[in-house]
Amino acid sequence: MPDDPKTPGPRVVLDASALLVYLQRERGHLLVEPVLEASVMSAVNLSEVLQKSAAAGVSAAGLQADLQAVGLRVHAFDAEDAACAADLWASTRKLGLSLGDRACLALAKRLHLPAYTADRAWAAVQVPGVVVRTVR
Repeated sequence: MPDDPKTPGPRVVLDASALLVYLQRERGHLLVEPVLEASVMSAVNLSEVLQKSAAAGVSAAGLQADLQAVGLRVHAFDAEDAACAADLWASTRKLGLSLGDRACLALAKRLHLPAYTADRAWAAVQVPGVVVRTVR
């Protein structure tokens, strides 16, 4: 799901947890729905969503097509994001943030966009230049 140059740039970065809340229509999905078409996600987080969906019997190919149809864009996890995610480990390890969580934050920092998550532990995250919004 590469970027489409005909569409405006993204406004938010979604964590896997936020997208899963939307897909499963859990509490908080109404906060994700209006930003979905203007969202971007790290490929690391997409992998998390596809794995959880496959475990629930959902076709990965079908889900990817559906997400692309609603406008979600996916960014590669590049060397810059990898270095940033590694740097975030020291300041987030007490909160229990995973590599996927830090990949989301690294992308949000690189793109200067807010990060949406369903993980309440992120409320205590302090990443310069990143606004964290919990959806529940």
